[in-house]
Amino acid sequence: MMRGRKTMVIAVRRPNGSLAMDTQTLPALYSGWLRRTPLVRGVIVLIEAMVLGVKALLYSTNVSLEEEGEKVSGGTAGLMVTLSLALSVGLFFIAPLFLTRLFNFQSSLVFHLVDGVIRIAIFITYLKMMSFSPDIRRVFGYHGAEHKTVNAYEADAPLEIEAVKKYSTVHPRCGTSFLFIVLFISIIVFALTGLRSPWLMVLSRVILIPVIAALSYEFIYFGARHSHNSLVRIILTPGLCLQALTTREPDSSQLEVALTALQKVIEIETSGEQVHAPVVSG
Repeated sequence: MMRGRKTMVIAVRRPNGSLAMDTQTLPALYSGWLRRTPLVRGVIVLIEAMVLGVKALLYSTNVSLEEEGEKVSGGTAGLMVTLSLALSVGLFFIAPLFLTRLFNFQSSLVFHLVDGVIRIAIFITYLKMMSFSPDIRRVFGYHGAEHKTVNAYEADAPLEIEAVKKYSTVHPRCGTSFLFIVLFISIIVFALTGLRSPWLMVLSRVILIPVIAALSYEFIYFGARHSHNSLVRIILTPGLCLQALTTREPDSSQLEVALTALQKVIEIETSGEQVHAPVVSG
């Protein structure tokens, strides 16, 4: 999946080896003035990542099922996303809280530091366990292809497979880095709430997720613009290192898919062509 200023393109490899492509004009929410407003844009980016990610997964799943004549409905995808969100909040925000309470720390600072360390440990373990799946490893290969292609584009390199191969699978604006910063900043934000009753702390963790997302995005945005700064690079390094778990070296076939998507975005946005989002039933 490649996102331009106003366009999203999803390229998918069909089981028979051919390429399927879906182009959509992004809603104004994802490209308007709110998307450029400090703090607010972080929350919009979080929503955007979830919505566009689901659309990409739904489209790729339905392409893979074409030969079987089956199709996953939007309602089914919505249910899966709701369950996934509930699982993510429970696993990364609620579970660490109750695990930390087992130690009966009296210091708010110590409590939230331990809580944060447990949260990050769960996150890293989760990513590592996902990488054992052959299907997920292939997805991570496509993720690496996206990063290589974007890195090549930003370096003004030729958008050709052989030219793109030499670029890194690491990118500072990757969602993996963003999630790590979310976990890191959550330690600071939650520490400010102090020690409360268990259910009040659970409620605060859910309510403060948009605040944490907003602050995290601003940090990533600042870091990408000041990556030459030594201190910024040190802070961003853990998130960049984590990308080793969510990206893999892509093969030429995967690079072709990523390049096709990016080239289509460039073609649409330089020509001023209008793309209309397809209607999805269900």
